[in-house]
Amino acid sequence: MSNKALSKHDIRRKKKARIRKKINGTPERPRLVIYRSNKHFSAQIIDDTTHKVLVAIDSFSKEMVKELGKMSKTDKSQVLGKRIAELAKGKDITSVVFDRNGFIYHGRIKAFADASREGGLIF
Repeated sequence: MSNKALSKHDIRRKKKARIRKKINGTPERPRLVIYRSNKHFSAQIIDDTTHKVLVAIDSFSKEMVKELGKMSKTDKSQVLGKRIAELAKGKDITSVVFDRNGFIYHGRIKAFADASREGGLIF
């Protein structure tokens, strides 16, 4: 089956599965996984050994909607990247494994990653 027959969603799911085979979060280095939709952005830091979410943030919670206001989607992802780095530092998390969840490392994904690195996360 060629890629022409697959939908964009199916292609992303295949990429996601290929990435997840190689990436695993540990207590010393948890997994930073992101998700983006056409309108919103969310991120979680997960310890895969205990299956616990250590830190989570999204653009559709009440406090973030007030703070983000009428920013562009890229600017929102930058703010979320800095904020998740602050929250991670509060939980003594400095090093993570970045899981782009099948999305191409471009645009909002890159802006989020760069902002979280500026905030102090190492990956």
